[in-house]
Parts: sequence; C-alpha cells; structure tokens
Amino acid sequence: MKKVLVIGAGGQIGTELVLTLRTKFGNDQVVAADVKETCPEQLSNGPYRKMDILDREDVSTYIRETGFEQVYLLAALLSATAEKAPDFAWRLNMEGLFTILDLAKEGSIKKIFWPSSIAVFGPTTPSENTPQYTIMEPTTVYGISKQAGERWCEYYFNKFGVDVRSIRYPGLISYKSLPGGGTTDYAVDIFYQAKAKKEYSCFLSENTALPMMFMEDAIRATIELMDAPAEQLTVRSSYNLSALSFTPKELAACIQVTIPEFKITYSPDFRQAIADSWPASIDDSVARADWGWSERFDLFNMSTEMLKNIDINKIIN
Repeated sequence: MKKVLVIGAGGQIGTELVLTLRTKFGNDQVVAADVKETCPEQLSNGPYRKMDILDREDVSTYIRETGFEQVYLLAALLSATAEKAPDFAWRLNMEGLFTILDLAKEGSIKKIFWPSSIAVFGPTTPSENTPQYTIMEPTTVYGISKQAGERWCEYYFNKFGVDVRSIRYPGLISYKSLPGGGTTDYAVDIFYQAKAKKEYSCFLSENTALPMMFMEDAIRATIELMDAPAEQLTVRSSYNLSALSFTPKELAACIQVTIPEFKITYSPDFRQAIADSWPASIDDSVARADWGWSERFDLFNMSTEMLKNIDINKIIN
C-alpha cells in the first residue's frame, strides 16, 4: 500500500502539495495523478499517472490494486470557470467525490482530504468574521457543489466511518504555480503584472475585501489537518480557515512599497457578483482550537515573498 495519491496534482494547490508530501514521505511514496497525458515537469521527481477522475472504473481499479493510506482529491472546476460550464462543473466536482468516498467506504483508502471553499457561503451569510456554523446559500455552481460535497463527506463519516477531512480554502496566493480560474485570481496575477508592466487592471472593485492565504500556509494547514488525531476533530463537513483579508486597493498599496511606480485601475466584470456573495473575513476559531491552526504570513510578508520569487515569464493572460 502506497502512502499518498494526489488527484488533480497539476493544479495550483496540487503541485505544491505533491512536492511537500514527497519531502515528508519520500518521492516514491507520493503518486501524482492528473488528466494531463504527460507528467508536468515540476512533478517529475516521483511517480505520475494519467487519471481522469470521471472515469470511475479506471480510478477504482487503480486504487483497489494499489491501495493508499491517503488520497487528496483536488480535481475540480473552480468558481469563475465553472460558471461557463455548469453541467460539466457539477459532474466533475461531485462524481469524482463519490468515487473516492465509496472506495474509502470499502476499505481501499484509509484517509481522504477533499477541499471545500468559501464559495459555500452566499449573500445571506454574515459577511464579517463568518462563523463555522452559519447560513449557507451559495449562488454559484462551484459553491453549490462544494456545499453538497460537505454534506456528503459528513454523511459518509457518520454513516460509514469514512475518515474524510476538509478545509474551506480562502483565496490562495502562490508564485510556484498559476491559479486555475477562480474569482480570487487577481491576487496572484497582480504581482506578475506589477513586476513586468508596473500596472494592472483589476476585475474586482477597489474595496472588495476577501479572505486570502499564502500557499505555504495553506499546504501546511492541509498536512497538519491530515496529521491530527481523529479524536480531536469536531468538524467532518469542512473547517473554516483564515489568514488574511484585504481589498485590491490595500494589496496595491502594499506592492507600491516595493514598486512605487505601480498603478492599478479597476474594471469589474462578472466575477464581481461572485465576490460580493462571499465573506469579507472568516472566523476560524474552531480549527485553531481543534488542531492548533495558526498562520505565519501576514499581508506584507506575503507580498514581499511574491515579488521576490515570481517568474514574469509565466505571466497570466
């Protein structure tokens, strides 16, 4: 039985998660799987398998034959992209989850990580310090699928004893991998454009506050949750998680400390309505109490790391 399988390994979270898990467990013990035909160069230091999470028979056969202590199911269509293909987004985000939950139910997987998102909240959710347990009326297909997924994860835990763990990720910021079509993508793209062109046109309005997190903190939180003793966990739907909360205007001001000539303009598009339905800040006190979560990066430290490390040859179009 291999230790870890990461499905959706070529995405923004998956790339860094695989590399961190290989450092923890050994390169040969962490299999990266993605729908791409060939292994992404960044993941070539360990085993790779082409995998379409919607091919239930292939996925099930491979996992049954191999056996895994942990499976991280990251394959999904994110918020902005999902709005353009809602039928496919629902299939991808839900059918893959059922495949993995059922394999864990039968004993082929010992422990599952499945990411949720702040997209599960909606316009009727309290916007400031959104609590762990609150009104959830999402308005996007991504949010609807994540809310449904939370309920199914909790059901499989309560009904069948499946050890499934989850985090409601805020917007994630990374210089190692590009984002994949989320509403918070501006908070990554802005650094590339600031460094390369000294200007940026933001698709959200200047005072749109959203919860965010530096990727290094997000990966650490994920692994800490998976390492936590099961008896300490009181949430089997998905944990609120928070580190930062800022507006495009505040982020731009932070960048201008390093690049004084940087200019930002605002041209809100369809993603503004999505952002307006999400919380401005998150109360993650339950995660802090249950498994000791604590962030390490504030806005200034995160911005400094991004500007120092990004490769402008990978500018997002």
